[in-house]
Amino acid sequence: MGTVRGTRFSAATSLRLASVTVDGRQDVFTRPNGVSLAPVATFSPLLARTQVAHAPVDPIAFDCLKFIVVRAGRARLFSEFGVHFVSMGDVVILAANTLCGAEPEGWISTTTLYLDRDYVIDQVFWQYASRFHERLDASQFLDAHYAEPTQVVRIGRHRAGLMMPWLDELVALSVDGIPPDRFYRAQSLVSAVFDILVPFIVVANEGTAGARRSASAPTVPRHRQFRPVRPEVLEVAQVLRAELDRHWTVTELAARAHLSVSQLRRVFVEAFGKSPISYLTMLRAERMAHLLRVDNAPISEIAAQVGWGDPDFAALQFRRSIGVSPSEYRRISEVVPAPFNPE
Repeated sequence: MGTVRGTRFSAATSLRLASVTVDGRQDVFTRPNGVSLAPVATFSPLLARTQVAHAPVDPIAFDCLKFIVVRAGRARLFSEFGVHFVSMGDVVILAANTLCGAEPEGWISTTTLYLDRDYVIDQVFWQYASRFHERLDASQFLDAHYAEPTQVVRIGRHRAGLMMPWLDELVALSVDGIPPDRFYRAQSLVSAVFDILVPFIVVANEGTAGARRSASAPTVPRHRQFRPVRPEVLEVAQVLRAELDRHWTVTELAARAHLSVSQLRRVFVEAFGKSPISYLTMLRAERMAHLLRVDNAPISEIAAQVGWGDPDFAALQFRRSIGVSPSEYRRISEVVPAPFNPE
């Protein structure tokens, strides 16, 4: 589920995170519905947003854990796990830096919990206080036993209904960032949700967890709002975003940053959780998904636009990141149900 980097996002950061735009597109699967997003300075390790989505959502990734509770409607999801349908009674769990897109079948209503990874580690540490000696033990426990970057948990309509009042209160509490005097109430609501949800989460044994992590597609905190400490790293990330179609090498990037190759790899992983080339792969897959939806050009041309001159290699990388082939993604994207008002 990622590496531990002591990262926190403020309420202001979290609110911006919930309405981030990419190439003019908005993350409608996490966009709050009718909520003011005025920045505030209060730190908040958790955030909740409810919305109704009608439009497709291109695959995107966030640098926090997401628990998406389906309240009503139905959608098709794309991610490393392939394609799945979700409806009321389902909860989508996304590890930090995991690509996921959605295609509502008409409409879908969701409540999304955004949780800072460090906050979750702290909860696990105290949950198993009798067996852990330090906080690192809790982090390693998460990595070993919750290795799946994406899970669709079927808790059923009745259990989902039990959580709705708690989720609604969490959304109300976090509109402008959870104030300190209401933090424990918010935490109690999250605990109540987890009390229902956690028993249904698939737990991996330690023997398979490492293999799953190594086999997963490279991911990147594409929409993180904080910035790397080292300005050289920020410059490299900006250059990669600006010139996706260029054939980059780590040696060339290190020269631009005036760092050695080993130094660049180290500081880039510290800042973004992935190597520069893994970062680039994520950006290319995300951009290619968007172009497949809006551009009728041949797939090979679109692959070349994002820097993959070999169509077969592009298809392999795209499938690893999104869960389906480029041609299948385009075919599915062309079948967009006519939206209607659920009310």
